[in-house]
Amino acid sequence: MRFVIITGLSGAGKTEAVRGLEDLGFFCVDNLPPVLISKFAELCYQTGGKINKIALVIDIRGGEFFDELLSSLDDLEDEGIRMEILFLEASDQALVKRFKESRRRHPLSPDDRVIKGIEEERGRLKSIRERADYIIDTTNLRPRQLKEELANVFEGEGKKEGLLVSVVSFGFKYGIPLDADLVFDVRFLPNPYYNEVLREHSGENPAVREYVLKGKDTQKFLTMLCELVEFLIPKYIREGKTNLVIGIGCTGGRHRSVIIANELLDALKQNNHRAIADHRDIEKSVAGDESK
Repeated sequence: MRFVIITGLSGAGKTEAVRGLEDLGFFCVDNLPPVLISKFAELCYQTGGKINKIALVIDIRGGEFFDELLSSLDDLEDEGIRMEILFLEASDQALVKRFKESRRRHPLSPDDRVIKGIEEERGRLKSIRERADYIIDTTNLRPRQLKEELANVFEGEGKKEGLLVSVVSFGFKYGIPLDADLVFDVRFLPNPYYNEVLREHSGENPAVREYVLKGKDTQKFLTMLCELVEFLIPKYIREGKTNLVIGIGCTGGRHRSVIIANELLDALKQNNHRAIADHRDIEKSVAGDESK
């Protein structure tokens, strides 16, 4: 029987995580008081295996009961019941934006600024975060990408731990991703915009991909880029980083940056790294995007 505790910062995506785990066959319960975990586990065992994948959402909404979570988990381990902890987090900027968009109040700051509630919550969750089996930073993850990451963690092989690399293609004309840790400018590569046959297609098109990749500079750059990222990943892991955001930019974010981002993603996956791609500006209008 598999028990998973879903916890983390308010606004970090626990609701989406529940939906993802339900799709993976988990029986999910939201906002269960920690003192009831033991009783709930006992009831699940009594089903004779009919319920063998359980996910419980336990977070700061439980008020004073939440502080009993660690002691409840210790009691369960004494009884021979092992629970995995999935901790979701995101940057302060992303969390504030989500609260504003949803017009929700932070549970620890109902009458004050959201950022104060976030700061207090980070402090209160520090101990449970240190004990987490899996930490997922959802700052750059869309719901679909979070679902893919959950599938990697709970169904994949050899991808349960380590740094999550997010490769983001973008157009400089729309701004550099604010959360990017590394940014690479690929505007020096062959530009499909000047080819009338290719212009309207994105970097996902095979002909556009071939046009960009056939250049000697492209191949040399890709080799050096992949080697650099491979060199840096263990350094970031050693520093305790859980999410690395790599920005790949061209003028409009539709052609060259998409191709290089996809190539880097493939290389990372071939080396067994956890990696996802987000083509931020690929749907933007092509008119004038690559004119420089």
